[in-house]
Amino acid sequence: MRPMSSSPRPLTGLATMLDADSGSSRSPHAALTGVTIDSRNVMRGDLYVALPGSQVHGAAFAADAMASGAVAVLTDPAGREAAVATGLPVLVVPDPRAVLGQVSSWVYGQPAHDVQVLGVTGTSGKSTTTYLLEAGLRAAGHRTGLVGGVEIRVGDLRFQPTHTTPEASVLHGLFGLMREERVTAAAMEVSSHALALGRVDGVFYDVALFTNLSQDHLDFHKDFDDYFAAKVRLFQPELSRVGVTNVDDPYGRELLGLAKIPMTTFSALGDPDAQWRALDARLGADGSAFRVVGPGGVEADAQISLPGPFNVANALGAIVTLVEAGVPLQTAVHGVGTLTGVPGRMQRITGADDDFQAVVDYSHKPGAVESVLRSLRAVTAGQLIIVLGCGGDRDSGKRPIMGEISAKLADVAIFTSDNPRSEDPLAILAAMMDGALHVPQHDRAHVIIEPDRAAAIGQAIARAGHGDVVVVAGKGHEQGQYVSGEVIPFDDRDVVAEAIDARKESRKH
Repeated sequence: MRPMSSSPRPLTGLATMLDADSGSSRSPHAALTGVTIDSRNVMRGDLYVALPGSQVHGAAFAADAMASGAVAVLTDPAGREAAVATGLPVLVVPDPRAVLGQVSSWVYGQPAHDVQVLGVTGTSGKSTTTYLLEAGLRAAGHRTGLVGGVEIRVGDLRFQPTHTTPEASVLHGLFGLMREERVTAAAMEVSSHALALGRVDGVFYDVALFTNLSQDHLDFHKDFDDYFAAKVRLFQPELSRVGVTNVDDPYGRELLGLAKIPMTTFSALGDPDAQWRALDARLGADGSAFRVVGPGGVEADAQISLPGPFNVANALGAIVTLVEAGVPLQTAVHGVGTLTGVPGRMQRITGADDDFQAVVDYSHKPGAVESVLRSLRAVTAGQLIIVLGCGGDRDSGKRPIMGEISAKLADVAIFTSDNPRSEDPLAILAAMMDGALHVPQHDRAHVIIEPDRAAAIGQAIARAGHGDVVVVAGKGHEQGQYVSGEVIPFDDRDVVAEAIDARKESRKH
């Protein structure tokens, strides 16, 4: 994900910009055409940035980088000796990660400056909102890009991401490709990891949007305050021109006092103090309609194909962000209305008969699980059945909370595995069950433990009755199950479809 051709940039210019120490006797004369922090991804003409790792310093792979075509190394004092041993020109700075965004932007010729970038941060709704934004930008006549955890789009090109927000070296190469493909505007998910680690340094957002905040990523952030502080960083003048925030969320309201850029407010609940509001919302199983009311009494009727009140909030946030980016209100409303769905986000699986509905959703954190269950409850005539697991080697504090929410809001909760990674799946399930037991027995869902995810999905589909809704939550668009160092092919959407087919076959006999 980088441009096919890139104008060479002199290493001497980079050394001057960084005021970097030359780590070797070789003069820093080289022509740079790319940047990477992964020696396995080096291309001829690259600057290899050797970062300290948790176990091995990146400089240990400097010789491999040179063999693949790297023409210079940027590292820290700890990596100097190994980098110098390659014979390549070496630049040394105290903290190479801290300057990686600046360096990557410079090497690729500051390509993000040639694209109007709209950023979305928050716990839930980022992916859906970026798709809504992209649809609105297309309606406004832009050639668009999209950067997120589901996929990366550059005009007509499609890529599978490895992170919600790519590393700075990849991100600026991606913007270089966007410039090469004549992309004029892009919508982008901005994760808390990206903000804390400086992955988005060197990018300037025309508009930044905050969706909401609930518990997530506390395996990375030291506490919830640290998690929120990372999000707040996006709303500072070095990263964004103007911000948009959801004041229905208490952290969205608190953001108003912490942001250092002009802020615009919106409320999907019709808060009269918000500058933009959604009124007269009509929710249905196939989507929602609402009236958008903005400053000075401007109004527009909106209709979206995405179900649930949280998608009204996502759509309103996207509309307001598009307007702040210069898109006329009617064009923004029309654009978001053209989006028919997002992979793995409240995705209805076709093949289910009229007796019940089957939905796959990416909700894998407490706030998202609660929103999905409350939304589906409103369109469930019978029982609401959830299949849910919690990821291993991640924030363990979410497990009992998600178990309790499922047991409180569903009629049947089938707890199963979801990317257990190096952990014992049964230990994860026990933590979920601990949370479920906090719900009084007379209010508690019928809870079933089935560690095999395919069997759990099959059981949910087989037991669904007339008017029931089955939601398989947690993995959404993902196509693999991470177990003990292996990635086993697994797509909830395919497994649900197969279970529906098996149900139909069994009913023929």
